[in-house]
Amino acid sequence: MDIQDAHHLLVRFFDELSTQFQKVPGSAIFLRYVKSSYQNDPVRSAVELFLFLFAVRYLLAPKYSTQKQNYVTLSDEEIDELVEDWTPEPLVAPQTAFEEAENEKRPVIVGPTGPKTKLSNGRTVTNLASYNFYNFVSNETLKEKAIQTLRTYGVGPCGPPGFYGTQDVHMKTEADIATHLGVPACIVYAQAFSVISSVIPSFSKRGDIIVADKAVNYAIRKGLQISRSTVRWYEHNNMEDLQRVLEKVTREQAKKPLTRRFIVTEGIFENVGDVVDLPKILRQLNRRWQIQLKLQYKFRLILDETWSFGVLGRTGRGVTEQQHVDASEVDMIVGSLAGPLCAGGGFCAGSDEIVEHQRISAAAYTFSAALPAMLATMACETLGLLQTSADIMTQLRENIRTMRAQLDPRSDWAICTSSPNNPIMLLILKADVIASKHLSISEQEQLLQDIVDEALTNGVLISRLKSMPRALHTTAKQAEWELQPALKVCITIGLTRKEIERAGTTIRHAITKMVNRRR
Repeated sequence: MDIQDAHHLLVRFFDELSTQFQKVPGSAIFLRYVKSSYQNDPVRSAVELFLFLFAVRYLLAPKYSTQKQNYVTLSDEEIDELVEDWTPEPLVAPQTAFEEAENEKRPVIVGPTGPKTKLSNGRTVTNLASYNFYNFVSNETLKEKAIQTLRTYGVGPCGPPGFYGTQDVHMKTEADIATHLGVPACIVYAQAFSVISSVIPSFSKRGDIIVADKAVNYAIRKGLQISRSTVRWYEHNNMEDLQRVLEKVTREQAKKPLTRRFIVTEGIFENVGDVVDLPKILRQLNRRWQIQLKLQYKFRLILDETWSFGVLGRTGRGVTEQQHVDASEVDMIVGSLAGPLCAGGGFCAGSDEIVEHQRISAAAYTFSAALPAMLATMACETLGLLQTSADIMTQLRENIRTMRAQLDPRSDWAICTSSPNNPIMLLILKADVIASKHLSISEQEQLLQDIVDEALTNGVLISRLKSMPRALHTTAKQAEWELQPALKVCITIGLTRKEIERAGTTIRHAITKMVNRRR
């Protein structure tokens, strides 16, 4: 066979192949696509051919097993021996004798809470252990509104906000809070505790930088842990130390890839009771403060106003109103609707972008059932009362001053660390008392619990400042900050001035009696 015969044979082969291919349904469309694609973009045709050949190669490749055993095979006896030798680490530390004794004596409230509360033993006591600051619990108008909402909307939405859980009352609550604070937008969560612990990890990830106050509460600490960000601590409420940490972080990150940076702090500190220093400049001292530091070092500010929203400021807008700071200067304001407002849930307020990001990335919002309509309505109603009834805030601050006059200056053994406008008074033992009696942390807790029991014996219900126990195998240095044992006294407008004075005298006498008994 010469070359010409081979050529004719090859032509006939391709003609026959073309004839057979044209009999395949859709072949004409495929040919037109290839011709037009090649004419318009030959590079695209080459890429598609490569992908086609790769797919053919992948499908024809030999199979391999993913079940290959690359570990040592153990006999049943060896497995049983290893199981017997293994001791699981406990999830939590066992209860101490002090905790067991405290649980046995814990008072049980029968019926609704209020300024006067009935216990299971039949006694009625003065209740200074609940967050009923404005006595909203006893407001009959609020009760009727709650019943009406319950009959209209039912018990709960039975779904997360992004999946049939959002109702009109939720949207109204978000709009009311945003308007009250003077910010563009707000998002409402179903649980107060999980707001800050979800907000932090939704914005800050591994490799990002968070600068936090050492005295922040447990919910913030859980958010920091979940975010897996790099955390730098500064001394409690110390603006000079904050500036030192910010400068150090800025130097360290100067030649590294750009990261997100945050400052996290509280309005009223849950564990200390004092208030954050927020203004930009204290003009008479020409001193730099936290807002300016935030701008100077390119940090975003997350402010937890769980205990300051509804308490501080002329209308209860929180620390921004009290210290005359524009709320828009704070990137994220987190607050609770379950404390001073006596409703439930929490919120995060800020710009539209901040809020919309959380609707798809905040775990507590995305994966939790929405706030019950009754609680959302109560939040709106109590917020309205704070805006329209300035006398209740005035009365609360008057009762705070009355109680402080009975305790802080008149007690030889304890001092109050709380801000003058904080209705949660934290009383700690004086340093000279601790030193003279050589009291350890655990001994201080025992002494304060004896004071709580003595006050209850005399008809006044108070409590101790408590925090979650330290994680197993965690040292004091790793914990960064040690909680100072304290008494917790919650003030309410549901009691008269005389009743507040009498309760303060009872607490002061209980402190004196128990401290003097301690040798």
